[in-house]
Amino acid sequence: MTVTYLKKAEKTAETEAGNARKVVDDMLAAIEKGGEAAVRGYAEKLDKWTGEIVVGEEEIARRTAQIPQSIKDDIAFAAGQVRSFAEAQMRSVGDFAIEPVPGLWLGQKLVPVKTAGCYVPTGRYAHIASAYMSIATAKAAGVKTVIACSTPFKGEGIHPHVLYAMTVAGADIIMTLGGVQAIASMAYGLFTGKAADIIVGPGNKFVAEAKRTLFGKVGIDVFAGPSEVAVLADDTADPMIVATDLVGQMEHGAESPAWLITSSRRVADDVARLIPELIEKLPPTARGASEAAWRDYGEIVLCDSREEMAEVSDSYASEHLEVHCDDLDWWLENLVNYGSLFLGEETNVAFGDKVSGPNHILPTKFAARYSAGLSVHKFLKPLTWQKMNRDGCRTIAPVSARISRLEGMEGHARTSDVRMEKYAPGSNVDLGAPVRD
Repeated sequence: MTVTYLKKAEKTAETEAGNARKVVDDMLAAIEKGGEAAVRGYAEKLDKWTGEIVVGEEEIARRTAQIPQSIKDDIAFAAGQVRSFAEAQMRSVGDFAIEPVPGLWLGQKLVPVKTAGCYVPTGRYAHIASAYMSIATAKAAGVKTVIACSTPFKGEGIHPHVLYAMTVAGADIIMTLGGVQAIASMAYGLFTGKAADIIVGPGNKFVAEAKRTLFGKVGIDVFAGPSEVAVLADDTADPMIVATDLVGQMEHGAESPAWLITSSRRVADDVARLIPELIEKLPPTARGASEAAWRDYGEIVLCDSREEMAEVSDSYASEHLEVHCDDLDWWLENLVNYGSLFLGEETNVAFGDKVSGPNHILPTKFAARYSAGLSVHKFLKPLTWQKMNRDGCRTIAPVSARISRLEGMEGHARTSDVRMEKYAPGSNVDLGAPVRD
């Protein structure tokens, strides 16, 4: 295997973790002790917000009244796409029951969590799509209460477009809160009296650390990091489209990796030349983020074959993975580690991020090796149940008794003994040698 790095990243996501854990630990401790008052203090200090935390219906109507109908239609269409895909996911799973031996019934019952917390970031950008990605998916899963939080925007409460997206997606409670204080409030049930069973949604490194720290007390979607994109390109790829797609994702932030994995030196050289030119043409906010991301985290990897490309790609386990190659079916069949896959130059990450339907809340930092992105399954508990009659018990109990005694667990074994004495007296079935020690 011959893999050549034409450009190698100087940093990784882990090198920039900084002091996030210490900051988050201190904030969570203060909020757990001080409750809503502590949250209000952080809201004022960090976000300059002193207004109401829970957004009422009248306030929602007032702040969304001036949104043009064309924008409302676009948001509603995109939210509908996400909801439709999530509903299709729901139809792909279900309850079941089997009778593997006479008199023994085993089953699964899918039960949604009662309360979900959905975080929608509004920092450098107003993440409209993140509202319906999380909220609509939770509602499609059957979650009874969905609490949504987003940061105040320019001192005027939640960004109107984000607020409208939250409403269209079906949020039951909306709170004007951002950052660690939002995650803590949803986890502890502050302002609502309803503690979240699971918290989902993207955010900065402090939001991600708060979710990681609170995991166990609440469920979370993924251990999130900066947004990632990888493009697989062979000699059929259009370098301009490849470069544009890589730059398009780097505007997420200065720590967002962008990786090109290619078997074509021509494509590699053209993309390397084009990326700085495209970054230079971006508006200031996006340009600053993209310049730093490409300088510190960008990579170009040259491989000898598509098999090598697939192997390298799987080792990166990118959050977003575009394939600009011939024979797309081969790539769909052979790639296994990615958050979401985008096949062909006609399909790109931005389409998936905003409109297409599959969720854009995805695993980063190699988590795609073992985890998928947000889906209805994250909000569902596949609870198992079992029931047996006496015929079934007479089949199962002796085996359970013998295995329990092999393990040295006499107390377990005797739960079988007592039933056999009642349901099969005098049967002389082998229940294993009693544990003496």
